[in-house]
Amino acid sequence: MADNIIPSCGACGGKGKQTMREGIWSNNPISIQILGICSALAVTNRLENSLVMGAALIFVCVGSNLFVSLLRNVTPRRIRLIAEVAIIATFVILFDQFLKAFYWDMSKMLGPYVGLIITNCIVMGRAEAFAMQNRPLVSMVDGFANGLGYAIVLAIIGFSRELLGSGKVLGFELLSADWYTPNQFMILAPGAFIALGFLVALFNQIKGPDKEETK
Repeated sequence: MADNIIPSCGACGGKGKQTMREGIWSNNPISIQILGICSALAVTNRLENSLVMGAALIFVCVGSNLFVSLLRNVTPRRIRLIAEVAIIATFVILFDQFLKAFYWDMSKMLGPYVGLIITNCIVMGRAEAFAMQNRPLVSMVDGFANGLGYAIVLAIIGFSRELLGSGKVLGFELLSADWYTPNQFMILAPGAFIALGFLVALFNQIKGPDKEETK
């Protein structure tokens, strides 16, 4: 295993800060890798939806990465994908049932998109590419970082779409109806594509080209 040949330093084997930075910024799952954009487009018409969806992915990523890592040495390679999907599905169901029990209105608004986290390539990718190769603690950090990176992007898109589309955010009026006419286009599906496109361009402009791209 990779964690057996990499020298350990600290609780996360010296990889904690780098793992956090990559998940949140330099290798952000949406703005850099362009993964999991279905939910980014479908549920970001309101900031509240975006925050709950982001919390769902953080919960599932952290939990699934932890258990995939704990079981990595006893999971037969030929059934590892089945095992990963079963673990991910368990955490998705837990969060979905929590929403239905304590936040029914939000559960109805998100509809099938919480359940579709089971097939989200971000969660599956981190379980297969990272948690299967690393120890539990750093795998949890990786899950948290990628989930948080996803949640931040969703929150930015949800904030901008709700603000421009209704002039309000979380029920508070930020753009007065006296001088601002809500742009209903931003609440519709094309508005999500436009918001995501501008955000991806902004991320890449700030981040700059990779070293490999400048050679």
